[in-house]
Amino acid sequence: MSETPDAPTSNRTPGTQTLARGLEALRLVATTPGGLTIQDIAESLDVHRTIASRLLSTLADFRLVARGPDGRYRAGGGIAALGRELYSGLRDASTPLMRKLANALGGTIAIFVGEEDDAVAVAVIEPANARYWVSFRQGGRHPIDRGAAGYALLAARPFQQGESGTVTAARTDGYVISYGEVEPGYWGLGVPLDRPVDEPPACVVLISASEELVRRVVPDMLDAAAELSKYNG
Repeated sequence: MSETPDAPTSNRTPGTQTLARGLEALRLVATTPGGLTIQDIAESLDVHRTIASRLLSTLADFRLVARGPDGRYRAGGGIAALGRELYSGLRDASTPLMRKLANALGGTIAIFVGEEDDAVAVAVIEPANARYWVSFRQGGRHPIDRGAAGYALLAARPFQQGESGTVTAARTDGYVISYGEVEPGYWGLGVPLDRPVDEPPACVVLISASEELVRRVVPDMLDAAAELSKYNG
């Protein structure tokens, strides 16, 4: 069995090696929608099935993974509990401004962060008095290479050779507009946020069925992004 690039190395102490293996097992399970078997984990970590079984059993004890009737391990409820605190500083600090913006503009306002190849909604505020708006859940995700949120997140990252012209233009203009790439029939306006270099990229997004509204409120969204960029939690 070949060792994966992120697998533990032999120069770790036994305790840290076990921890590293456990964390890698958790990452593998959590990022595999169909779940993984003990054998899958053993092969990925290049360890014996007995070690893989012990790692998964320990993670299951803390409800970070759960074994299904098919014998495959999937992410457990404990991960959701941890996830509620993730980005809580940014979410809590930005909610008042997001609510004010959503009600003033009549569209759904969301903050997205980039997690590897996904754009993940960490805060979502819907307008209180609008007749129509798009509704989606906090924690929802979509591929980072589409939609206003994805393009804005990629624009918040350093330039990459071969990147989409839409991303390059978003980095230059400071915002990006898309239509129907994530929610059919809806427009998106994404603005990257300034974040510390050791934090994942983030952006604020307006989602609306009205192209006229999206294009008209670009200055408002740029001002909001400047204000939200002050929250580095």
